Amino acid sequence: MTVLSPPRPAAIERALRDARTFCAGHTIDDRPALIHALRVAVTIGQHVPAPAQDVIVAALLHDAPEFAPTETDVYQTLTAAYGSEVARIITALQAEHRALDEPDPPIRVDDQSVLLASTADKIVALTSLLRRAQSTGKAPDFFDRRPVLRGLLPYFRAFQRAAHPRLPASMSAHLDAALTPLERATATASAQRVSTR
Repeated sequence: MTVLSPPRPAAIERALRDARTFCAGHTIDDRPALIHALRVAVTIGQHVPAPAQDVIVAALLHDAPEFAPTETDVYQTLTAAYGSEVARIITALQAEHRALDEPDPPIRVDDQSVLLASTADKIVALTSLLRRAQSTGKAPDFFDRRPVLRGLLPYFRAFQRAAHPRLPASMSAHLDAALTPLERATATASAQRVSTR
């Protein structure tokens, strides 16, 4: 049983339909974007007993602003369909995504709803990256070609440490378990670069 197992509350059922629409034709980490959205929602439920419905709905729709047609006011649409709290969580997650392009992304862990969705998003994305790297049989080479990701790993570790006291212990451990092998693989890639110079 997961937070998405039927019977589902009407809002989650509707969010699933809307997520399918927004995600259609898009990919995240070389897989259909809908799979990413479903995994983020399920990951929250794995660590949080009876999570707030708004958090699960926001998790399902957190990438909608990136995928919605430009002429659509997606935040107005989300607010009308799901209420201001869902739109607020998604807005915060989008701001966090954009901040990753900045030299020193801020770490915010003071909003529990956003923190749960953000942590689950990171767990899913980092686990997927590790799986893709391992499937190549040459994980260090995979990470060697991704300097932006390597540069973000200290941010993800700092986030995990800052979030740890505010997260369920199992969720913090899950993020740590996703990060640790990535850190090892990128350290191996760095060592190989140095040794070939």
